[in-house]
Amino acid sequence: MLVKLYNLDETWPDSSLAVPGIEIRKPLGAEKSLIVQWVRENFGEVWASEMDITFSRAPVSCYIAQQGREMVGFACYDATALGYFGPTAVAESFRGQGIGKALLLACLLEMKLKGYGYAIIGWIGPQEFYEKAAGAVVIPDSTPGIWKNWLYKEENDDEATLP
Repeated sequence: MLVKLYNLDETWPDSSLAVPGIEIRKPLGAEKSLIVQWVRENFGEVWASEMDITFSRAPVSCYIAQQGREMVGFACYDATALGYFGPTAVAESFRGQGIGKALLLACLLEMKLKGYGYAIIGWIGPQEFYEKAAGAVVIPDSTPGIWKNWLYKEENDDEATLP
């Protein structure tokens, strides 16, 4: 999917996206191993590898959501490829509260402020979510896209689920 970042409202964050008790923030470098481990344990090795990449950028190209000292979600950009949003996920018990939308918009706004005109959301799951939250549109004939020749096993193997 494609998002026109130049149409993104720069007044975010606003109170309508605030989730009571949840903090959306940039992680510190010292938190890298804890965050990558959390992503690995909850969402697998592929997304953990992409999260790891975001810490090679300064500032890191991801946001995390936390409640107290517990991580409950994350969103990355420039991890899969430059200009790509994702991976992103929220712990199952915290879904449906607006955390995913807040993480998405935090990343997209930062991409816009860095000078990106567009963001690509590859290998999407909830298409309607991205259409509504960010005005994303489908890019025809874009699957499997950059994942065409990746090294993971066939799709029906355990580790082969594409991001």
